[in-house]
Amino acid sequence: MPQSRIADKPTIIPDGVELSVDGQTIKIKGKKGELSLNLPEYLEVEKGNNELIINSKEGVVKRSSDEKRLKALRGTYTSHLRNMIKGVTEGYQKELEITGIGYRAQLQGNNLVLNIGYSNPVEFPVPEGITIEVPQPTRVVVKGIDKYKVGEAAARIRNLRKVNVYSGKGIKYIGESVLRKEGKKV
Repeated sequence: MPQSRIADKPTIIPDGVELSVDGQTIKIKGKKGELSLNLPEYLEVEKGNNELIINSKEGVVKRSSDEKRLKALRGTYTSHLRNMIKGVTEGYQKELEITGIGYRAQLQGNNLVLNIGYSNPVEFPVPEGITIEVPQPTRVVVKGIDKYKVGEAAARIRNLRKVNVYSGKGIKYIGESVLRKEGKKV
């Protein structure tokens, strides 16, 4: 039966990262901050020498049985641990681009204020653990150490004004391609 290929490869803990295991709670601390993860009761964690060896004999995330669901969860939680290690060392960021005449963004205190074609400006409160930068009025950079929170905040900002496929106006990720439609011909 196939096993998780992600969990079979060792996860290296870089210098400057502290990993502590307390029962089912894993805490990872690095130069950018600290993150914690609660594992389900049927998965257990053990720490090796500067790496997390993931296999059923001496690994970090072990399966309590050979159920298909547990095999999938073993790889999922291994990916979560690797994302947490990358987050506390390097961090994550998503960049958004605002396109449209008069469309712009600015920071006012703890709110991101967007003028995106509505009668009033839209205020987006900055979530805890996330920093938002506006290097240009048409660019928004969302940064943080938690991959999930960064992606969720960027997606919520993007959903405030999705790109119109006819005019091209709206908010999109930098590098995202939007298929444009041709308008009606008279």
